[in-house]
Amino acid sequence: MKRMTQALAITLALFPAAQALAEATAIDVRKTNGCGCCLSWMKHLEENGFVPTGQDMFGGLLVRFKLDNGVPQRMVSCHTALIDGYVIEGHVPAADIRRLLEERPDAVGLAVPGMPYGSPGMGPEDDREAYDVVLIRKDGSTEVFSSYAEG
Repeated sequence: MKRMTQALAITLALFPAAQALAEATAIDVRKTNGCGCCLSWMKHLEENGFVPTGQDMFGGLLVRFKLDNGVPQRMVSCHTALIDGYVIEGHVPAADIRRLLEERPDAVGLAVPGMPYGSPGMGPEDDREAYDVVLIRKDGSTEVFSSYAEG
């Protein structure tokens, strides 16, 4: 009986972890080989319940991939991800990706143009520069999705 109680306790303790893993969301990241900030952003995603897989692409092919997937040139950053029908360009915080997936707007996706210091993967958030996360509409227009103040 004692062994059964212990086994049940272990199973119940592991259940939340198993459930969280089952609820993790896959995200396909296209990046350049050896880019440290891309890898740091992917780690940020992992820490926030995503399962990123990285695919290295040469510069010209990566730029073509971005444009072919509806990212306007003025919104370009270093890496591009695909998730559940949306494009995520650059250092977009995981919370904004979750909000996008919950709200499901009719859009191409989200972008953080450039590489703002203190955005996920680009240094400490408590010493960041101000930046916006931009929603890219299917007609190429954009609007601010969320803003992050200087920290």
